[in-house]
Amino acid sequence: MKALLVYPDYPDTFWSFKYALKFIAKKAVYPPLGLLTVAAMLPTDWEPRLIDMNVTPLRDEDLCWADVVLISAMSIQTQSVRAVIERCKTLHIPIIAGGPLFTCMPESFTDVDYLVLNEAEVTFPLFLHDFTHGHAAHCYTSSERADLHQTPIPRWDLINFRNYSSMNIQYSRGCPFDCEFCNITSLYGRTPRTKSTGQVLTELDRLHAHGWRGNIFFVDDNFIGPKQLVRDDLLPALIAWMTVRKHPFAFNTQLSLNIADDPAILSQLVAAGFATVFIGIESPNEASLLECNKTQNKNRDLLTNIRSIQRAGLQVQAGFIVGFDNDPTTIFERLIVFIQESGIVMAMVGLLNAIPGTRLYQRLQDQRRLLGDSTGDNTDYSMNFTPTMPRETLMRGYQRIVESIYTPNVYYQRIKRFLEEYHPRRKSVKLFRVNNLLTAVKTTFTLGIVEKERSYFWRLFFWSLFHRPRLLPLAMTLTAIGFHFRKSFEVHPVVSP
Repeated sequence: MKALLVYPDYPDTFWSFKYALKFIAKKAVYPPLGLLTVAAMLPTDWEPRLIDMNVTPLRDEDLCWADVVLISAMSIQTQSVRAVIERCKTLHIPIIAGGPLFTCMPESFTDVDYLVLNEAEVTFPLFLHDFTHGHAAHCYTSSERADLHQTPIPRWDLINFRNYSSMNIQYSRGCPFDCEFCNITSLYGRTPRTKSTGQVLTELDRLHAHGWRGNIFFVDDNFIGPKQLVRDDLLPALIAWMTVRKHPFAFNTQLSLNIADDPAILSQLVAAGFATVFIGIESPNEASLLECNKTQNKNRDLLTNIRSIQRAGLQVQAGFIVGFDNDPTTIFERLIVFIQESGIVMAMVGLLNAIPGTRLYQRLQDQRRLLGDSTGDNTDYSMNFTPTMPRETLMRGYQRIVESIYTPNVYYQRIKRFLEEYHPRRKSVKLFRVNNLLTAVKTTFTLGIVEKERSYFWRLFFWSLFHRPRLLPLAMTLTAIGFHFRKSFEVHPVVSP
């Protein structure tokens, strides 16, 4: 059986890093970890191929080669998903679909031949059994949670490593918190489940054997959800593994702000090779945090927490949301000031949207405020419900935030503020490097000569050179990322004056 695994195109968004990737000659940030893991679950007599449409066009020849197409996606890839389905239908190729998009919205994809929903470790073997015996059903779903000890090592042999700027790995699923707008608990539950430490080290060994050196993203929804296991088992093993192999990887992940309460685990993270963490801060407005049940962020000095994490040696990236029912009209200026004072260079501010499966979606449905499906892109000036704040006021305020925090003079000042606070261990500096001379030349030519931000670029360059010379590569990397952010927002329609 010839199986073509297709990962649909990811549109140009805040997190695509399309414009920044050009500086380092990469085509995508991460490979499709879910599909690579599913590929490892296929019968041994099946012949798999992977087409990641973010790095390789999907040709009719690829589709005609296949006996069956497997597709996985998130909601932001819906447009590309529809196009792939249509092509498969035209060529009469059976489609097997799974992943977050199809699990959350199966009713929207009745034209797909086989829906394999929820966690693949549970439902995919059931489908394969029936499919190979000639009596597969249309839909396979289960509320059973997967035992991650049974999760196979992804089929890394199916990708070209040179196309990607980072690899990815998963340790746990689930999150102990229950934020109203988040669908993680409906997908994976509130009790974090983990792979064994031995599994994680084996996966790192496999990536190392493939010759990978560089960034690895732990895709866990909250890396410190299983806090005791992380602190007492995983991190000590990672520290030892990295030390023996002379730190070939640089780790980043997602976790909750309560990490600031534990200096010991902060130190462990840095010693293990972590240097970047993404944290959902959401709002400096306490009433909005109460509304969305962001309990881990309430009653905190948010700025102090962020600075303690940065001073420990971890760069903080953060997500913010506007559009809560309890947001006052002052929230826009408060967010601008908060982001600038925090030194969070990579601050993603999005409009609140309701995702199927979340408590927010159910509440708004009950209140008859839903307007349709979310686009999956919370930075495209769209909302799929009626907000309490006048929509025009909200959109203008959101536009004000975006235009402010990424305008060159403000953005470059924030880089400088962050670099003044950031004190990484020497071995972690290689996380943030313009990795070769050609990349350095591209960055300097584009931002230091061609673009209008060139004066800010050179001021930061020389300040970093003389005051924080070890962090100069990081400073240049952040300038390239800021260039991407400005470009990515240009593709969205701006609110009319």
